[in-house]
Amino acid sequence: MSFDSEDKYDADLLRESEERYRKVFQTCLDAVAINRLADGMYIDVNQAFLDITGFERGELIGRTSLELGIWADPADRDRLVANMARDQFCRGLEAHFRKKDGASFWGSMSASMLTLQGTPCILTITRDITDRKRLEEDQRIAAIAFDAQEGMFVTNARGIIIRTNPAFTAITGFGAAEAIGRRALLIKSGRQNKAFFRQMRRALRATGYWQGEMWNRRKSGEIYVEWLTISAVKAADGTTSHYVGAFSEITKHKEAEAEIHRLAHFDPLTNLPNRRLLHDRLEHALTSSARTRRFGAVLFLDLDNFKVLNDTRGHDVGDELLVETARRIRLSVRDDDTVARLGGDEFLVLLENLGVDEAVAAVQAGAVGEKLRMALAAPYLVSGREFHSAASLGVTLFRGHAESVETVLRRADLAMYQAKGAGRNALRFFDPAMQTALDERSALEADLRLAIGTAQLQLYFQPQIDNSGRIIGAEALLRWLHPERGLIPPSDFIPLAEETGLIIPLGHWVLGAAAARIVAWSEDPQMRGLGLAINVSARQFCQPEFVFEVGQVLAQAGADPSRLKMELTESVVINDMKDTLDKMRALRSLGIGFSLDDFGTGNSSLSYLSRLPLDQLKIDRSFVLNLPGNRNDAIIAQTIITMAASLGLEVIAEGVETDAQRSFLKHHGCNCYQGYLFSRPLPLPEFEQFVAAALPGRRLPDNAPAPIAPVAAT
Repeated sequence: MSFDSEDKYDADLLRESEERYRKVFQTCLDAVAINRLADGMYIDVNQAFLDITGFERGELIGRTSLELGIWADPADRDRLVANMARDQFCRGLEAHFRKKDGASFWGSMSASMLTLQGTPCILTITRDITDRKRLEEDQRIAAIAFDAQEGMFVTNARGIIIRTNPAFTAITGFGAAEAIGRRALLIKSGRQNKAFFRQMRRALRATGYWQGEMWNRRKSGEIYVEWLTISAVKAADGTTSHYVGAFSEITKHKEAEAEIHRLAHFDPLTNLPNRRLLHDRLEHALTSSARTRRFGAVLFLDLDNFKVLNDTRGHDVGDELLVETARRIRLSVRDDDTVARLGGDEFLVLLENLGVDEAVAAVQAGAVGEKLRMALAAPYLVSGREFHSAASLGVTLFRGHAESVETVLRRADLAMYQAKGAGRNALRFFDPAMQTALDERSALEADLRLAIGTAQLQLYFQPQIDNSGRIIGAEALLRWLHPERGLIPPSDFIPLAEETGLIIPLGHWVLGAAAARIVAWSEDPQMRGLGLAINVSARQFCQPEFVFEVGQVLAQAGADPSRLKMELTESVVINDMKDTLDKMRALRSLGIGFSLDDFGTGNSSLSYLSRLPLDQLKIDRSFVLNLPGNRNDAIIAQTIITMAASLGLEVIAEGVETDAQRSFLKHHGCNCYQGYLFSRPLPLPEFEQFVAAALPGRRLPDNAPAPIAPVAAT
């Protein structure tokens, strides 16, 4: 090869090398620049450098980075120069740079020495690391925040804890090793119900965020209050990948808040509501009463002769008596009744939901008042010595906003002074007429207690007749022959017995008297075979020992249970269906029959009729009274008869007073009848004479008593 050929070959290699260098230089994704070592002027830059800095090529070549302000911090350039002077290269220098428009970015720069055409140069390669630096900064801030005083935890999407911070441990007592891998419910206190957590989950699903007050439990078991914020972390596809919880304890804040509320609304000595809170509750009670139309009552109590104790024994002893008085009052009323101390020795009790009947509400309020009066009249043990006290009580009823709070309180106060004027240790109603009625009912209750088990109580018997005119039995009805007032209607004393609980001993007496009558009739050829029906009240039937009591009474008397029929109202059977079924089946196993009384007047339902072991349905007198002329009553009576037939039950109609009523009922399939068309309820001797006159076969005689004007009969 000639020298000319060799020179040409070397030139080609050089050209190819330069071409490769140019391609690498221009296509490199990092910013590449060549600066003259002597003065730092740019000799060449690639496209990536132009892109990252925003300059045009002509703006860079022949100028220096300092002139162009590319170094955001000139100290970074000084570090580069120092490294190059010492090592002839630099690697991974992180520096803050500025673009042409003034925006800044972070870059990682590497540099090395380079000689171009005999000129010493510096080659720099810079990579934009702004995103990485931002991420590192975010992580650093997050790490600092995660280790802050606020408790924090991170769970996966299933609520499993994957990370906690030291504050979490400090607040809950659970270390990271104890908490990680367990559900966040680890610290659940049980104070919040399922509805609370359902609402939390709904909020997280809807907004990815929930914040609120939470009661939790430390590892030690201690309950504390925290303010909790939960944020959902979303993955790229929009699904929730994690939850981050942050909380701070607010127990002391809540305690302080509760103490402020207590001081503002409660009496510091007795811890009862004070006048301010009472005013709010009475205002609410008036509003509720207006909506429900139910009566409420206010009882104003003032201790008799309290000033004497305070003056002679000292205020400490007086305070001790007041605390004990508050305790006795609370124990004498329902949990949802309000007991307040107005100041000094004055107390007030607020009763709500006393019913829609004014007389009944007055009786209930009076009964509570008497209970309170008796409780406060019992001896006190104060500072080791026995002390006797008493209270005067004033009572007023309210319903709705007919009176203001101030008016109600004033009336109760005036009634209390009436009680003091009556000799103290007494109870008075604001309305004098109501006081009279209450006194009368109290006297009636006392007389009824004395009457139970005496000859004042009697059973009357109303015959029950079938379609052939045969007497098949009777309903036993309770009557009270008062030695001074004469015959007291059941409508006057049965409701009183229900309210006071006397219906239970009354019912026991009726059961015993009925059993004795069944035994006596079984020995009389004219009377044996008659069935006897008795009414059983809901309160009596609900007694746990009712079935045992019935079996015991019948066994001791030697009465045939198959001759006894119990009449139950719908309110009895639907109150507690399981208990009703159990008791009826147990009584049925003894041979006792059942009639459903007053059928159609309550919430009649085929569903319970088909389940109950009934023998008979009784059509209420209210549906019989206007037969056959009243279309609605006629449809109801026909429906009851048809329903009973479909269930295989006998039907008896009560309150039958005319032939037209009986004919209509008989035509539509009624089996039996009871009412003034045949006979009024009769005392025992007259009933037995009535049956004897119907013989043979106990058929109703032609000269049966003519119908008479009905009276209240229960």
